[in-house]
Amino acid sequence: MIQPADFCPSPNQDERPAGTEPELLVLHGISLPPGQYGGPYIEQLFTNCLDPNEHEYFAEIHQMHVSAHLLLRRDGTLIQFVPFTRRAWHAGLSSFRGRERCNDYSIGIELEGCDEQPYSDQQYANLAPIISALREVYPALDARSIAGHCDIAPGRKDDPGPAFDWLRLYDVLSQNRVTPGMS
Repeated sequence: MIQPADFCPSPNQDERPAGTEPELLVLHGISLPPGQYGGPYIEQLFTNCLDPNEHEYFAEIHQMHVSAHLLLRRDGTLIQFVPFTRRAWHAGLSSFRGRERCNDYSIGIELEGCDEQPYSDQQYANLAPIISALREVYPALDARSIAGHCDIAPGRKDDPGPAFDWLRLYDVLSQNRVTPGMS
């Protein structure tokens, strides 16, 4: 069963193109400041409230207008910023299997983490039921339609990074009856 998400609405969203349903799930990694966990900074970034004076890195990113549909914190807490029926601004310039503008047809899930540190057991355990629940509503989201930000924006993005264990995710998904190629 999927755990309920807290809702923190982001202004960084708009309508999907007419007739477009989610067909891609994009996994991201984020920590603010880089390499640090907890605190309100991710929510502040996604709601355009990040104080540039709070940390030197924030001065570089505070004017970005970005969001994701979900944030899965290291402790398993889930926060939703954008309804799945709307377009979140998470992918930027992107392409999946030759199809551009991934924001138009994807759901973005941010995992609180970074390239150098393993993601938490709780994140892997909670990610599988999230994906299962999304697949029930959006059948086009099969295991072949899950990509990292690094896959849709190679050379520009590297998250969720080498610390993300894709095989572990697929193992957890298979235990939840979400296996590659199955609908």
